Amino acid sequence: MLDRDRILGKLAELDSYLREIAEIKPSTLTEYQTIEKKRSCERLLQLSIECTIDVCKLFVVGHRLGLPSDETDLFSKIHRKGIITAELEEKLREMRGLRNILVHEYGAIDDNIVFRALISRLADFGLFKKQMIQALQGAMEARGSGE
Repeated sequence: MLDRDRILGKLAELDSYLREIAEIKPSTLTEYQTIEKKRSCERLLQLSIECTIDVCKLFVVGHRLGLPSDETDLFSKIHRKGIITAELEEKLREMRGLRNILVHEYGAIDDNIVFRALISRLADFGLFKKQMIQALQGAMEARGSGE
């Protein structure tokens, strides 16, 4: 059974990180490269991506989709279940890749990549939230009808 409250809590946490990003998001690469902006944006992106991974884990557990071999397997499992589209599965894989760079290769992070993500990829989180809420509503409706 899906843990509705934990999923909604994680989505609310994601919303708070995205609001913080919107408040500080630089408009130019030069502005991004100031140390405070750069570190703040990197950390907020990392936390946002980790929220998406956590929500995916909650769906895998709640639907009893089996033990994933790794985080990308989470995305495959919920895609096969029809919870997310193939397009979102690919976007989640890319997000995870960015998160891994932010966490594991801190000294070698390409500012251009992170800045481009801030400028052009934040809508991916909106797509994620939309599909997760739809899936959660569908699961609750199915449960209510006795399916």
